[in-house]
Amino acid sequence: MTRRGAAGSPPSPSHGSASAHPLNALQERLGHQFADSGLLRRALTHKSFGAEQNERLEFLGDSVLNLAVSDLLYRQFARNDEGDLTRVRAHLVRQDTLHKLALTLHLPEVLRMSEGEAKGGGAQRPSILADALEAIIGAVYLDSGFDAARALVLRLFEPLVAETTSEVWRKDAKTALQEWLQGRKLPLPSYRIEATKGKAHAQVFVVVCELTTQGWSVSGEGASRRAAEQVAAQLALDRLLAEGAA
Repeated sequence: MTRRGAAGSPPSPSHGSASAHPLNALQERLGHQFADSGLLRRALTHKSFGAEQNERLEFLGDSVLNLAVSDLLYRQFARNDEGDLTRVRAHLVRQDTLHKLALTLHLPEVLRMSEGEAKGGGAQRPSILADALEAIIGAVYLDSGFDAARALVLRLFEPLVAETTSEVWRKDAKTALQEWLQGRKLPLPSYRIEATKGKAHAQVFVVVCELTTQGWSVSGEGASRRAAEQVAAQLALDRLLAEGAA
């Protein structure tokens, strides 16, 4: 028989304290009822709040998350190699993804932190929310073992894996170019904005990718600096491959 969190008053917005009712609602969203509700409270406690904070649970949860996601990808993508699986895992467990998942679980409503941290917007900070989610995964592991933690990770990440497109599997052009050059012990390229064109609401960036060893450069255009860099990198890689440079 599981134990629920002790009764308490409604959370104070300035301190982010978690009462029994919000904790019960969170457990329903997680799909896991804690036998030790203290583990959940600790997972939701930022270091600014007190000694019983979540950094150790976050450390543990990070490893559990990586193993559970690795297991998920290994089973679902039997035909993809280690490089593919590593790139997709990195995409899934990055801070941005964890932050978005934390928001869907309404973690800002139940985080416990100091008044100063709360007033500074800590409950909405991506790094704090991502760490809290990893701490919760670690807490579930301690509460009920790996199978329960893995089940939570599957509930959170299976929909994301189902939405994964082929774009995620491929290396982006900048990475591919960098690895090509590093494999031949050549200097990495440099990127600079050469110009911007168009009106403010529809600007086009022109970025130059320069390879000093080869003695040439190429330029690419895109709706953002990042997009233009990718185009320039792809053009540079295409030229290197066409020239058969070694």
